[in-house]
Amino acid sequence: MNGAGSANEFLAERFESHRGRLRAVAYRMLGSLAEADDAVQEAWLRLSRVDADRVDNLGGWLTTVVGRVCLDMLRSRRTRGEEPLEEGPGVRMPEPVLSPFGGVDPEQEALLADSVGIALLVVLGTLTPAERLAFVLHDLFAVPFDEIAPIVGRTPAASRQLASRARRRVQGGAPAPDPDLARQREVVEAFLAAARDGDLTALVAVLDPDVVARSEDGVTAGAVNVASNASRFAHLARVARPAFVNGAAGVVVIEGGRPVGVLAFTVVRGRIAVIDILNDPRRLAGVDVTVLDR
Repeated sequence: MNGAGSANEFLAERFESHRGRLRAVAYRMLGSLAEADDAVQEAWLRLSRVDADRVDNLGGWLTTVVGRVCLDMLRSRRTRGEEPLEEGPGVRMPEPVLSPFGGVDPEQEALLADSVGIALLVVLGTLTPAERLAFVLHDLFAVPFDEIAPIVGRTPAASRQLASRARRRVQGGAPAPDPDLARQREVVEAFLAAARDGDLTALVAVLDPDVVARSEDGVTAGAVNVASNASRFAHLARVARPAFVNGAAGVVVIEGGRPVGVLAFTVVRGRIAVIDILNDPRRLAGVDVTVLDR
């Protein structure tokens, strides 16, 4: 019994050493922290049913298992009628990772490495499940196409093409944000001030001419159009609280102690290029705003 117990404890320790990476893979695949944790737990259950001593590369084995689990979860979304972006008026917004401007904790830093902003997750959500898996595993986690191919049921060459198509979509819809977080915050604060005042001219000035605002209600493009919409929500700007949203400057709109909106901004060359808005009450109910007080 002691020997078996020690072996199980050792296996659990080995698994825990990979948990951060596995959770990061699953979050990029699913855009949901709760579902990511479910996928990681499923990987642990599968590991507990095999002879781990015969697994040469445990980290690689677990990564591919999580990939398979996430692929199945993405495919099951379609059977439940959750359609991709191009088939509906709006987008499926990912679950945001919130943190105060005081800083992101170490666990969040591991989760959000590689600039996994909301804009990137939104674009990933428009890909087919196979494209998303090929891109996430190869481009973000350096998994070879030889290992990706059997997961998606394609040849390595076909898997490479999946990742290539995904890469083009990502480059077109998720621009790289300015690295200066303080400057990002200044730009967002200027946006909020203009929205509170209903100053259309000031709003247009802080927006990129080709800015895109996306939510589950729809997509708006162009600085004048986005500014016109933003000026209608002046009252929300008055109760918006600054926060990091997936490691970038954003805001959380809180009314009655509950979040009624989360806005993630992608600031490029000093102007707002993308605004991603989560305003679905059902999904906002799961957003933990208490982390902003830490």
